[in-house]
Amino acid sequence: MHILSKFCLSVIAGSTLALTGCQQYIQPQEPLPAPSAEAPNQFNLQGKIGVRTPQQSGSAFFTWAQEQDEFDIELSGILGVGKTQISGKPGEVTLNSAKTGLISAASPEELLERATGWNAPITHLVKWVQAKPATQHAQLNKDGSGRIAQILEDGWQVDLSYENSDPLPNKLVLKQALETGKENRITMVIQNR
Repeated sequence: MHILSKFCLSVIAGSTLALTGCQQYIQPQEPLPAPSAEAPNQFNLQGKIGVRTPQQSGSAFFTWAQEQDEFDIELSGILGVGKTQISGKPGEVTLNSAKTGLISAASPEELLERATGWNAPITHLVKWVQAKPATQHAQLNKDGSGRIAQILEDGWQVDLSYENSDPLPNKLVLKQALETGKENRITMVIQNR
């Protein structure tokens, strides 16, 4: 069970890292209205993330601070147990926890693969948490209010949920269908922005 918990935490940590570390892909789609306006790749999120694969599952609380091309993510279990720190800037991403030690890589995808053996385009999450597609090839479905409710992109289905009339989602469910008929699933609940 300890090995499974360690692996799950690594998956969650790597997943969250990959969510934020891919800043070279983040570009504003329209000019900012004023210099004081918040940039699309600048935000602070808090919430809970869960990862479920056919082999295992796990969850953690997260705080994610994104400042242009740099980010810091902290993951922890219940009552702050098992803290993991993930930091990144262009060309350098690190994951540090008591269970895994320090792991470094040039990109979030590389770090995720080193930490977990799992390969996924989850760097798109920087756009997805802002209710935007990450590429021009994405297929979009909108809700009755005109907000993006579903993104189909790079083999992933992303379902976005909103609270009331909020313009940004408070929940994302990412699903990747596998050849076995099963799926990989990441559920991200954003409690504070």
